[in-house]
Amino acid sequence: MTTVFEHQTPANLSANSRPRAALVNRLLDPEQVIVFDGAMGTMLYAKGVFINQCYDELVLRSPDLVREVHEAYVRAGAEVLETNTFGANRAKLTQYGLDAQVATINRRAAEIARAAAGDDRLVAGAVGPLGLRLEPYGPTSREDARAMFVEQMTALAEGGADCFILETFADLEELEQAVHAARSVDAGIPIIAQATVGTELRTAYGASPEDIARVLDKWGVDIIGLNCSVGPQTILEAIERMAAVTSRKLSAQPNAGMPRDVGGRTMYMASPEYMATYARHLVQAGAKTIGGCCGTTPEHIKAMVEGVRPLAPRTRVVVGDTREQQQASATASRPVAPLAERSRLGSKLASGQFVTSVEIVPPRGVDTAKLEQDAKALASAGVDAINVPDGPRAQSRMGAIATSLIIERHGIEAVTHYACRDRNLLGMLSDLLGASALGLRNLLLITGDPPKMGPYPDATAVFDIDAIGLTNLVSQLNRGMDPGKNPIGEPTRFVVGVGVNPVAIDAAHELKRFHWKVEAGAEYAITQPVFDPVQLESFLDSIKDTRVPIIAGIWPLVSARNAEFLANEVPGVSVPPEILDRMRRASDKSKEHAVAEGIAIAREMLERVRGAVQGVQVSAPFGKWEYATAVLS
Repeated sequence: MTTVFEHQTPANLSANSRPRAALVNRLLDPEQVIVFDGAMGTMLYAKGVFINQCYDELVLRSPDLVREVHEAYVRAGAEVLETNTFGANRAKLTQYGLDAQVATINRRAAEIARAAAGDDRLVAGAVGPLGLRLEPYGPTSREDARAMFVEQMTALAEGGADCFILETFADLEELEQAVHAARSVDAGIPIIAQATVGTELRTAYGASPEDIARVLDKWGVDIIGLNCSVGPQTILEAIERMAAVTSRKLSAQPNAGMPRDVGGRTMYMASPEYMATYARHLVQAGAKTIGGCCGTTPEHIKAMVEGVRPLAPRTRVVVGDTREQQQASATASRPVAPLAERSRLGSKLASGQFVTSVEIVPPRGVDTAKLEQDAKALASAGVDAINVPDGPRAQSRMGAIATSLIIERHGIEAVTHYACRDRNLLGMLSDLLGASALGLRNLLLITGDPPKMGPYPDATAVFDIDAIGLTNLVSQLNRGMDPGKNPIGEPTRFVVGVGVNPVAIDAAHELKRFHWKVEAGAEYAITQPVFDPVQLESFLDSIKDTRVPIIAGIWPLVSARNAEFLANEVPGVSVPPEILDRMRRASDKSKEHAVAEGIAIAREMLERVRGAVQGVQVSAPFGKWEYATAVLS
């Protein structure tokens, strides 16, 4: 039977100092933004604690180690510290022979966090799932589960917890027992209840974000949220859906990107800048309580605090950098080189000149003879640059960086497409530093097509970050800093481009993502191939406030089959019925008529949009660069 709980005054609030009482009120205020800390396990692992140990027991064996982590988050600006008790329930501690120390561990964990938090920050008693299946799908009764939660939470409250955070629950039936337990321990203590969803935006038991929000709203918890399992992009989408069905305050504590299994322990690679960007997006979407889960560090939380500060002018946080740290950060960041000085393409973009480029896919093997012939021909034709896709449609081809270097031997610049799909954050950083050292300057940053689109559907993707995070990363490199804000010496000199789809099915989402890319540092954008000038003009009008140069993608069709393939099998491309009809009629006459008609359509598109964009990228279907130059001529 589901119970609706009414909020009362917490039993221990009278003992709170005024600053803590005020912070409790802010925590419960639906309009106030408040920042929690990040991962505890990640930090303890980094300090040398082996993964086969019980991390919760460290509050007894190595309390100074746990305290140091709390204090690092205090210096980072976190306003709420979570206790090191995620797995400190009887079911999980029994696995380590520690079932007799449940109360001792939880009480001591709360005391350590309380000492680190002082009177200026709150302590949240962290409570995770039991790791057991509840009836009717497992042997554990609801009453037994609730009793184990009560045992843990009672000790957390005794140790000084100001609120409870129930986190990483996949089973809403189990989460309900945790909520019941919290209310039975203290009917007035604030409860933050967080479920966890996968990349399909469902819990392991099939609940959607809307299901989670409605159920937790009905139970009367104070703050409803999500944490763990996925990175900030997926959490953001889920929060947007939850905000539509509840008026409760929302919380979001994503991982630092998608998890990677390393020796049985999950590791995370997303940068502080990426997390800070999404912290802003999460607040704008309605999550007024934010923090970090697995993989996040004090550096991530510090960046998130700074990132949301403009969105929460009434929020006072203390970021505990020393004078030396502040001086080091100021020294690390360098001015970005003027766009006009970074490449010939950048110079044209900066001066408002119209730019022309042709897209040529890399070779399938190691023979580069045709590639080099094409590069020479396009250079002679006066084309400004050659666009080099990075594994388009998840096909196996020569790498875009190597292909670009070969092209640039022949007097023409390359625009190197760089996808997030195939590399983790460290790999991306290595690639980009190497590309800069070898002289590549023009980038087009994309998320990348999923492997299932290609001929190797069982291949895995990485996607540590998406194109927005990658744009942030490159922007930092252009300032002479790596993702951790460590100086790299001489800054890179990349011209930062991004992709955009004017005919996206979800136009509002595409527009939102484009603005985020611009905010992250995009300096120009190339569109997907566009066959409807009206749609392009409408999109350009919707983004005119960004003032970012737009290069229109144009594709000369070569046959009706080619047009139908693009219309039906290539994501992000829309071919209007009238264009399909023109290509069918031309193809009925002859192959030559079809090619001529496709070039004519592309020329019409170019003439129509020339005054509205700052350049064009013309594709070379089937490697026929002559078709592209025919359009440009």
